[in-house]
Amino acid sequence: MSRIIHKFTRVVPGWQPRVTPVRLDEATPEQLQALKVTPSNTKVSDYVLVLAHDAESLDARSPLFNAVMYGRDGLDRAGREIGAIGASIVNRCIYCAAVHAQRHAQLSKDPGVTDEIFRAGPAARLGARDQAMFDFAVKLSQTPPEVGADEVAALRAAGLDDLEIADLVLASAMFGWANRLMHVLGDPVRAED
Repeated sequence: MSRIIHKFTRVVPGWQPRVTPVRLDEATPEQLQALKVTPSNTKVSDYVLVLAHDAESLDARSPLFNAVMYGRDGLDRAGREIGAIGASIVNRCIYCAAVHAQRHAQLSKDPGVTDEIFRAGPAARLGARDQAMFDFAVKLSQTPPEVGADEVAALRAAGLDDLEIADLVLASAMFGWANRLMHVLGDPVRAED
């Protein structure tokens, strides 16, 4: 028995799909090809196996996701995770927020950042650089047309260069999309004790 969860935490929940995942032993050659590049280059999750129903889209999505979240140049990985967390908090995506908060805590070696985000939500108070990135990701997720020169200037004032700013935009926007897919295709769940 499992229950849908509604609280943000760094403990990554399970994910219960509403659409039956593709079975690897029944996958088409196109699906198998698309599944060769999973989003995190790790185990193929039920989420990715659900996305494999549209092999052409998955074949384009996974390399894009990897480039946005794991690119070598520009914004560091922890900063990209802040973008993902900001979007996921706004969109109430419990699963994505947990995954990326856990990664941020591992990368930054500072769980206090995500503790504060989960405690205060969009009103979180962080260090200057993290604050600028988080505020940007939240605003971009809440009201994209209102993000403009002032928000970019705040990122520059926090020390981000143009490539880092572009990476933050990409990570935040990627999770606007990913959160919507997660919400429709399944639910975050925890096994009941």
